[in-house]
Amino acid sequence: MTRRPFSPKVVTANALLEGDAVWLTADDRWTRDIREAELIEDEAIADDRLIFASAQVDIVVGVYLADAKETPDGPAPVHFREDFRTRGPSNYAHGKQVGV
Repeated sequence: MTRRPFSPKVVTANALLEGDAVWLTADDRWTRDIREAELIEDEAIADDRLIFASAQVDIVVGVYLADAKETPDGPAPVHFREDFRTRGPSNYAHGKQVGV
């Protein structure tokens, strides 16, 4: 079985208290703007950054690596799910919730 080549990633999670989607920066901060995230192009570094981020249980939950691509403005999501997460929380009344 042939292994797929590593594709660029960002470390992402949800802020523990607010629940907002956050991304890890190269200087070890959590940001709500994916364009500030560290774009990781090396698999070993990605694994190390994931371990580092996962240890921050008092700040974030649900840490994982997400595929990303470089743009002139910084990293951007590759998949729909990640693109949706960049738009902020969807916890407003809509659909069935409007009548509640």
